[in-house]
Amino acid sequence: MTEQTGAEDAGAGAGSESVEPEFRAGFVSFVGRPNVGKSTLTNALVGEKIAITSPKPQTTRRAIRGIVHRPDGQLIIVDTPGIHRPRTLLGERLNALVEATLGDVDVIGFCAPANEKIGPGDRFINERLDDFPRAKKIAILTKVDEASQSEIIEQLTLLGALREWDAVVPISAVTAEQLDVLADVLLGLMPESPPLYDDETTTDEREDDRIAELIREAALEGAREELPHSLAATVDDREEREPEREGEPGLLEIYASIYVERDSQKGIVIGKGGSRLRDVGERARREIEALLGRRVYLSLRVKVAKEWQRDPKALGRLGF
Repeated sequence: MTEQTGAEDAGAGAGSESVEPEFRAGFVSFVGRPNVGKSTLTNALVGEKIAITSPKPQTTRRAIRGIVHRPDGQLIIVDTPGIHRPRTLLGERLNALVEATLGDVDVIGFCAPANEKIGPGDRFINERLDDFPRAKKIAILTKVDEASQSEIIEQLTLLGALREWDAVVPISAVTAEQLDVLADVLLGLMPESPPLYDDETTTDEREDDRIAELIREAALEGAREELPHSLAATVDDREEREPEREGEPGLLEIYASIYVERDSQKGIVIGKGGSRLRDVGERARREIEALLGRRVYLSLRVKVAKEWQRDPKALGRLGF
């Protein structure tokens, strides 16, 4: 390394051509209380929907990797479940997943919205960041498109008082304001490294897992009370139909299940005369077709897995 630096300095002094910037690559994870825009930010940076979004708490249940490709580097964003006080075995496993992830990433981005006051939940998460000394920490003020200039300035001041950050960046994932600045800041904090993924890869999520998540996202829409926590989805089978025209893909049949914990919840998901399940299926099908770039037939069944959030065997079957 010393020899390389010396050669670069000598070359620069002699007026030779400039040295190419070092390629950087590394891992970043965004943390924050529910509905601060972590998954929306992940999707905006990647340029593709790889994480489902919902205002419901604990929407994200796995460590989902999205890859941002830049000319001089690669950002691997690990979208994780939120840090929370667990009430179930599932909650304990999600917290363990978050802790394992945050212990390995290079940068943690603490997200707080510009249009809401810093509160106890934000302070709780900020204090937890001390448990991960390896990672650099930046503060990201989200949703600046929904706040006035005075609110943004006040929030930036409050964020700055929480700790000494490596950087503070105000952004809007919806309007793309300052997203390039954020990507530059993150990349500058990453180690020098060769690319970790090929140029075409935007996520390492299995296709069936992405489809199941889109189904769960559709089921979360309009869900009330405790139902969001009780919802899970799996893809059970896929079948290819013969194409109607040569050179075109045939219809893809997808058979999937939505799981709830109680019979009463099953009725809520299905709705009167099956109306709500049809709406869920239609929303999910549109998202799945956008993901796959082809026509899809989606068949959904609603099943009851009693207290699955607390049952180790049920959690294993559902992938947790």
